[in-house]
Amino acid sequence: MPDEPTMRERMLAGELYLADDPELIEAYERAQELASAYNATGVRERSRRHQLLGELLGAVGEETAIRPPLHVDYGSQLRFGARCFANFGLVALDVAPIVIGDDVQIGPNVQLLTPLHPLEAGPRRDKWESALPIEIGDNVWLGGGVIVCPGVTIGANTVVGAGSVVTRDLPAGVLAAGRPARVVRELPA
Repeated sequence: MPDEPTMRERMLAGELYLADDPELIEAYERAQELASAYNATGVRERSRRHQLLGELLGAVGEETAIRPPLHVDYGSQLRFGARCFANFGLVALDVAPIVIGDDVQIGPNVQLLTPLHPLEAGPRRDKWESALPIEIGDNVWLGGGVIVCPGVTIGANTVVGAGSVVTRDLPAGVLAAGRPARVVRELPA
């Protein structure tokens, strides 16, 4: 009989899991220590920032800049491509993978949210949760205050207007805005 999967394995598989599992708490606490150290760095501490991001995140492409403060759950599930820029206050709840392509611009106070909670009262009260991945294509621009919900994919070269809430996939090469975000028009290539 095969062993039961660990809570971490369940989490990574997108299944229901308990976040207060000791292994997950240890990973969370490690990420919070690294994020706190990163957020405390000065603007001229470029090499220290780069080193801390390398320890915290799953991947950081060349010439990517992330302005503190940065807030993550685990960090290891967050991957940035090359030449990205994230302004102040990025919240990336990376319970599931968050994959960000190359040349992505992220405005201040953007939230990338992968966790889901059951709609049924009992499992929610018992602290069960799950997550769905987020994927952001190359050359996307997320305006300030954008919220990207669990399971969303945003196609390459798309622009999402400030304050929008992205609840569904967006195709490549469009301008989207609103709560929920809707395609406003196609953008020129």
